Amino acid sequence: MIMRKSATAICFMLALTLLPDSSTWAKVDLVTLPSREKVQITIYNSADLTLARDIRSLTMRKGPNRLQFAWSGTLIDPTSLEMLPLSQAREIQLLSLQFPPRVQGLGIWNIDSDVAGKVPFEITYFTSGISWQAYYLATLTPDEDAMKLQGYVRVTNNSGEDYDNAETRLIVGKVNLLDRIADLARRREPFGRPGPGVPAPMVGMSADMAMQEAAPAMYAAKSELKRALPKDIRKEGLSEYFLYTIEGTEDIANGWGKRLISFTAPEVPVKNLYRYEEERYGSSPVRFLSFANDKKHNMGSEPIPGGLVKVFRDTGDDGYLSYVGARDTKYIPKGEEVNLNLGPSERVSVKPTTMDYRTDNYEWKDDLITGWDEHHTVEVKVANYRAMAVKVEVRRNFPVTAWELENNGDPGRYEKVDADTVQYSLDLAPNGRKTITYDVTWHMGSRGSK
Repeated sequence: MIMRKSATAICFMLALTLLPDSSTWAKVDLVTLPSREKVQITIYNSADLTLARDIRSLTMRKGPNRLQFAWSGTLIDPTSLEMLPLSQAREIQLLSLQFPPRVQGLGIWNIDSDVAGKVPFEITYFTSGISWQAYYLATLTPDEDAMKLQGYVRVTNNSGEDYDNAETRLIVGKVNLLDRIADLARRREPFGRPGPGVPAPMVGMSADMAMQEAAPAMYAAKSELKRALPKDIRKEGLSEYFLYTIEGTEDIANGWGKRLISFTAPEVPVKNLYRYEEERYGSSPVRFLSFANDKKHNMGSEPIPGGLVKVFRDTGDDGYLSYVGARDTKYIPKGEEVNLNLGPSERVSVKPTTMDYRTDNYEWKDDLITGWDEHHTVEVKVANYRAMAVKVEVRRNFPVTAWELENNGDPGRYEKVDADTVQYSLDLAPNGRKTITYDVTWHMGSRGSK
């Protein structure tokens, strides 16, 4: 036996000879398989699921060949193993994949070849333990009219297997699994659902006979899982998921995480907006950074996965940056506008004050007040303490849907947002101030039904 210790947890070996009449799995003359020529991993973010595609050139001989696959120490689901010759497919038949009884983490492919020599094969399987997470760095220009947006993906590999020089693809979309791949990988027997294994072979039965006895149930279970997992996943991946392919290849070592660049948008136009709505955000205005994932904003070539966005500002002083804020964002389709909530701001102030209050126009029924009018005179002072112009939206919510509002002074423009909400939009100069004053009448109780 000629063997070389692999640096990875998976061991692929080509069996040149096998003594078929032995009552146990006999020793085989093995040679190490050439290293991977290409590997591609497709990682789903909604489930602990990764599809691996491994391409290697195997040296075939005419007649029967056996390929040994060992996955001990990894989280590979053996029932998902598939092999396909990438050339001379008519001359090569994959007869079966056998799992020796009482041997964990080992499978044997039986191959009949009409050709001799090197043939490229693709081996695919599902594994778990590999995950990815998107995050973004946004750097505002000194005047905050634009930003540089950089997208990153952190891939973490705890699958038990190294993936060197791997092409990495990422899938956004929800996958519903019958079983967790990690459970499938760790079970005692390499087939069937997680749970008790199949009974051990009867005393006196050879390993080959036991394999033949177990084969129908084994392949029925494998077929069931194949229908439930790979076909459904691939079909949905074509129609409902979005696929991201990271440019180039990377070494994704087991037990490590690696940061990969997904995209860079050097100049994205943005708008800075401050919103005040006490019932929703509290007593301080909240700052929003607005942009759109479209061509007008120098983006829009692809949807953007959800992730944490950290925002900095270029101070204009020899490349120094100041931290602005951070916020998680959801999946952003192409063409959709984004309003990134950066939290409360102390550099813009909104202070409403009730200047006058009275009630009248009472309605009575059975000596009880059933309706009345409330009159409020309100003053809202808005101040910008920044050295640049800002836009502020001030929303006022009323407790009734029957009301009248009259503005006093300038600014006096407002728009009705819904039945009980109005909004004032103000443009404030650097270090500028404005005051909103209005009289509002609320028709309460039965007065509001008229």
